[in-house]
Amino acid sequence: MKLKVGLVQQSCNENREENIEKSIQGIQSCAAKGAELVVLQELHTGIYFCQAEEVDKFDMAEPIPGPSTETFGQIARDLGVVLVLSLFEKRAPGIYHNTAVVLKKDGSIAGKYRKMHIPDDPAYYEKFYFTPGDMGFHPIQTSVGKLGVLVCWDQWYPEAARLMALAGAEMLIYPTAIGWESTDPKEEKDRQFGAWQTIQRGHAVANGLPVIVVNRTGVEKDWTEVTGGIQFWGQSFVAGPQGEILYQAPAHEPVSTVIEIDKQRTEDVRRIWPFFRDRRIDAYEGLLQRYLI
Repeated sequence: MKLKVGLVQQSCNENREENIEKSIQGIQSCAAKGAELVVLQELHTGIYFCQAEEVDKFDMAEPIPGPSTETFGQIARDLGVVLVLSLFEKRAPGIYHNTAVVLKKDGSIAGKYRKMHIPDDPAYYEKFYFTPGDMGFHPIQTSVGKLGVLVCWDQWYPEAARLMALAGAEMLIYPTAIGWESTDPKEEKDRQFGAWQTIQRGHAVANGLPVIVVNRTGVEKDWTEVTGGIQFWGQSFVAGPQGEILYQAPAHEPVSTVIEIDKQRTEDVRRIWPFFRDRRIDAYEGLLQRYLI
């Protein structure tokens, strides 16, 4: 019931091939350490282009299946690992998604998840680029278990985590691209990071599941010079089913590491903390409303 999970935290630039090579080197490093599952960060083949709204950036998108699933599918086959990718998907003219793809050990596509919650904040203008996902919250079955894959902004929503858990996810996985705006004071930066980690540890506790979060690192400039760019805060982490931190990466360094999780602990923890048993499913209809007043 033990599973070795690889995390690849990297910086990205405008050179797609360099970014892909960093990801491949990270996967290879994790596989050499015994990883059976390797998770990559959000949009790892390119820059975080959502800092500004520019129609030319849609040219970065690709179909699924497509070039990235072919390249990384070969890596999955060669190394015998399950991979979680995060890609800018071109679905049809004018319809683009922020999509996570899970590849099997034979390199074929096990499934995908289209990001459901789309932010629209200064330097994170994702609504301009991404159509909200329409595939729901369904775990993806693989040889290493049922993966509850979500993406970045989804990590703030307990409903998404709960629905994945109720559908049988054995772990929650969040490819992520989040950081600090350059003018934020240190106190605000600390509050933001603390909230981000705390809510995801809360998902682990509430659902009795391990949570795996892989974030970008490095500074990416705003090419329009409207803002000072984003310092991605890295600090990818793994939490156990009681919210305990099993690993936390440094903020400003690339990381390729392997963490062992014990899937049996989900059963053990849910026996002593039976939150699923005690849910009042007869009284939650208000959750389907935008607001109750």
